[in-house]
Amino acid sequence: MSAHKNALTIAYISFDVVPAPKGAAIHIQAFTQVLAQHFGTVQLVTVSPTMFVTTPPLGPGIDHTVLPAVGKTLIDRVLSFRQALWDWLQGRFFDIIHIRSPFEGFPIALHKPQFCRYLIFEVNGLPSIELKYRYPRVADDRELMHKLTTQEARCLAAADCVLTPSPISRVYLQERGVEGDRLQVIPNGVALEVFTYAAPRIAPVLAPLKLLYFGTLAAWQGVELAIDALHLYRRDFAAHLSIVGPSRPSQLKVLNNLANKLDIAEHVEIYAALPPRDLVAQMHQADVVVAPLTACDRNLVQGCCPLKVLEGMATGTPVITTDIPAVQAIGLPDYHFLAVKPNSSKAIKDALLRLRVDPALRRALSQRARDQVERQFAWGIAQQQLIEVYEGLWAQG
Repeated sequence: MSAHKNALTIAYISFDVVPAPKGAAIHIQAFTQVLAQHFGTVQLVTVSPTMFVTTPPLGPGIDHTVLPAVGKTLIDRVLSFRQALWDWLQGRFFDIIHIRSPFEGFPIALHKPQFCRYLIFEVNGLPSIELKYRYPRVADDRELMHKLTTQEARCLAAADCVLTPSPISRVYLQERGVEGDRLQVIPNGVALEVFTYAAPRIAPVLAPLKLLYFGTLAAWQGVELAIDALHLYRRDFAAHLSIVGPSRPSQLKVLNNLANKLDIAEHVEIYAALPPRDLVAQMHQADVVVAPLTACDRNLVQGCCPLKVLEGMATGTPVITTDIPAVQAIGLPDYHFLAVKPNSSKAIKDALLRLRVDPALRRALSQRARDQVERQFAWGIAQQQLIEVYEGLWAQG
């Protein structure tokens, strides 16, 4: 590494499984790849659900270590990972450590001088906001919520730089006490060579309409709204919804029960996550990508930079999403995508009807969306911004 002209010792540590089909894993790979290219070897530390092993590199210069996160509960898994991480950190010191959550970041924040010169905290989502959507009882556990917010605050205070993907998230973090000069917005990106463009179907009337939702089935994603919108649309016209992404049995049960209740189960298909190129093929076969983000604190207060909306835009398939500030930050409603009233399956249905009869609108949305992603949301743009953050931090001396 010493031969690299910009050499820094960097550890990128995340309580995530990598590689994986989730947006977090895609983001981590994009960032660690460019850090390795520019600065030399990056020590990437992520989760293994079973045992301590060292995996083959994810790219040149990425030294990838996975640590155990085992146990019956999330807290058990976090503590398991933290202990393994603590052991791994002993005797190591880095120019920069990059963290993504308090799960891995809290012990580092407490002992920052022991482990690194600079600490970067990349906030894509905070457990105090997001955990209750997976574990509903968390919201009523005041002691646990206090511990989460306290650990988040410690990480935010210790960080020399806080990265976040949305201007909405920036405002929220400022309200949490992070000074503006430590905050940097770097939006999510799209791998344009993978999410290739194809023009939408040009038939004047789309029948049957092919809808696609892809991504996680977390409650804030609004997948149930998409199913209900399909039900409303099918009162008058034929349509089919494909749902693609990682899922838990409890999530599948909810979606299947809803489809059965609405008597449209035969028109809803749910698939496991697909490799990116296979997913793109599905997107090109679809008439509409639906991303009906709900109006909840995760999307409205904390904010997000919805990768599924950007990836849908990149492929040229018209996107129907939700008219909320986090979506407005990446494009213009009725220009780059159709953005509808939050939490309204009827509004989604009405947008589907617009696309059904208006091929000119479909073509215009398709072309403008791809152009928007190429100009502002290619991974190369985000990666260059990340390099500038690292260089600016190191230049402080």
